[in-house]
Amino acid sequence: MQSVTVQQLIEAGVHFGCRVSRWNPKMAPYIYGRRNLIHIMDVRQTMRGLLRAQNFLYHVAAEGNQILFVGTKRQVKGVIQDAGQRSGMPVVIERWIGGTLTNFSVIRSRLRRLEELEGMQEAGTLELESKKMGSTLRRELRKIDRNLGGIREMTQMPGAMVVIDPAREMNAIKEARRLGVPVVGVLDTDCDPTVVDIVIPGNDDALKSVRLLVDALVSAVEEGCANRREQVASQGNGRGGEDAQASGDEPRPTRGQRAQDLRPRRAAPAASAPAAPAGEAGAAE
Repeated sequence: MQSVTVQQLIEAGVHFGCRVSRWNPKMAPYIYGRRNLIHIMDVRQTMRGLLRAQNFLYHVAAEGNQILFVGTKRQVKGVIQDAGQRSGMPVVIERWIGGTLTNFSVIRSRLRRLEELEGMQEAGTLELESKKMGSTLRRELRKIDRNLGGIREMTQMPGAMVVIDPAREMNAIKEARRLGVPVVGVLDTDCDPTVVDIVIPGNDDALKSVRLLVDALVSAVEEGCANRREQVASQGNGRGGEDAQASGDEPRPTRGQRAQDLRPRRAAPAASAPAAPAGEAGAAE
């Protein structure tokens, strides 16, 4: 798992926030001060949030769940796309299509249509169509691939979502919260930290800043996926089969329960709250 130092955060400009006039008062606990009408974020809070997010994403990937990376800003599209290619996770780098999560069955039907059009293109069937129909089908193929190509391998609801600039990706966050999908967010001083479950305060505009934070998160995902492959391989070889059956007696927490555990500010009072599952303490901290 890639470790990030305070010096690296400062050199990447992670601590630079937005102008004072644009700040969200809810970000006050994550702000260290101001300089020349620019807010300066507390890098200690950034380190704390980054470590917590790495630990959580590692456990999500180790459980075999997918993690959706969302970032549609022009300057961060390349970073998010590289993160998806490195980790093999789905990404959204173009416009968030409404219903991507809440109406996932329709999204899967459009992806099947994409596979159908690609098959027609490979077989040369498009060349047999009329000039107008062939142009229409190629345009449809390009549109679906541009908007949904990054999630074509996402066959089920993701176990978590990583969002760059929640203020811009509010539609994605609303759908995730509605379905109980935990959200990890990289937030600038103009964002609302209460809409995400794990807050990573940092500059979400600078390419160098976003790349440093995303690379650290991807390293945790890669390590979790590697751990998952080792577990599957050991079980396939007959080792640990009885242990796997024994551990299967305990029910795994659902995504909604995981999201609730990551929102202490919305949790019930301590006297009436049920005890958190044993595996959740390590994922949330």
